[in-house]
Amino acid sequence: MDFKALNQAVVAGNRDQAKKLTQQAIDEGVDPQSIVEQGLVPGMAIIGEKFKKNEIFVPEMMIAARAMKESLAMVEPLLTKAGIKPKYTALIGTVQGDLHDIGKNLVAMMLKGANFGVVDLGINVTPQKFVDAAKEHKPNVIGLSALLTTTMPAMKTTIEALKQAGVNGVKVMIGGAPITQQYADEIGADGYAPDAASAVDLASQLVSA
Repeated sequence: MDFKALNQAVVAGNRDQAKKLTQQAIDEGVDPQSIVEQGLVPGMAIIGEKFKKNEIFVPEMMIAARAMKESLAMVEPLLTKAGIKPKYTALIGTVQGDLHDIGKNLVAMMLKGANFGVVDLGINVTPQKFVDAAKEHKPNVIGLSALLTTTMPAMKTTIEALKQAGVNGVKVMIGGAPITQQYADEIGADGYAPDAASAVDLASQLVSA
């Protein structure tokens, strides 16, 4: 199996080619975990690096992530059947009062590409819903997103709710246009990421710390 061609299809955001190569790998009996780790993940890593260097922008990143997502959807049933679970779980959502989801969706897709199991709670997520989901799914990391300055306080409330509920040992990271490292420090978050590619790096650092 030519994993490089699959990497390139993901980087180019060529969904049809990515799916064709993924199907070919499946037909050849290639180990599903190898398809993810050698075929899809390196492609998204290249995209993440290009994004950080401002060589590409959000639209290109979305297109590549979509190509990866469709290929991943073909492999996921095989991984489940083989009893292979992602090593880490991330719980992610846009905080209460905020209805923006492009950044969050991008982070969710990039995390999947980095072999995280992702539980996406969607938009306008109350602190209680984060607490309940954290107790149910026992994630390694929780990602809070906000795009409005008016919804930033909901991040603080959510972190406080998690602490009060005794949800310990889980790292909380925050992101969104108005968010800064200073704000993350103020509200007791474990980390802040300025973009989706950095968010994946941060999540990986937090879970392996």
